[in-house]
Amino acid sequence: MIKISVLSGFLVFCLVLSVTTINAEDLNQNELKQASNLIDAFYSFDKQKLNAELATAESSKPLIIFYQGWAKGGNYEIINRSPCIKTVDGNKNNDVKISCSITVKDDLMSALGIPFDVTDTFHLTFHNQVLSKVTTSSNDLQVYLDAEAWVFSKRTDSVKEVCKGYFKGGPTAGDCVKAMVKGYADFAKSEDFAK
Repeated sequence: MIKISVLSGFLVFCLVLSVTTINAEDLNQNELKQASNLIDAFYSFDKQKLNAELATAESSKPLIIFYQGWAKGGNYEIINRSPCIKTVDGNKNNDVKISCSITVKDDLMSALGIPFDVTDTFHLTFHNQVLSKVTTSSNDLQVYLDAEAWVFSKRTDSVKEVCKGYFKGGPTAGDCVKAMVKGYADFAKSEDFAK
């Protein structure tokens, strides 16, 4: 009788463990799908679609929506889209973090005359299965950062108005990136450009 009880208890434990694992996997798949949907919305260059995907990540909207306008104006073309992956979960806040990396060709690097395709990574945080935050990072070359600083320093008049709210929700991201592309081309012709 004891053997049967132990065996029954073990089987119940295994059943509960397998159901828990399946549910956790389903939740991760749901979050991965949401992350992929956000990337689809971003690169559709449809502001309303992106706004809808960011509905529960209100504080991230100014950056991400500005960035979408920037990417559209800078003619971002996807070269490689890696699958979104889970990077962290099971922490004390019940947060799941997912990253999605996309390599693009764009007008800014072309203006610098450098054959380099930038990889942008979107970092999404889900709290209790709800998207709460989106940030980005990039593998920009130092020359890209130098060009950015040069334009703001040496071509201030051309970017002062159109780049208001730079990556903070400014209203003219497309015009801003176009002015920056022209500035990057000027930088590439200047003596400050390290060849």
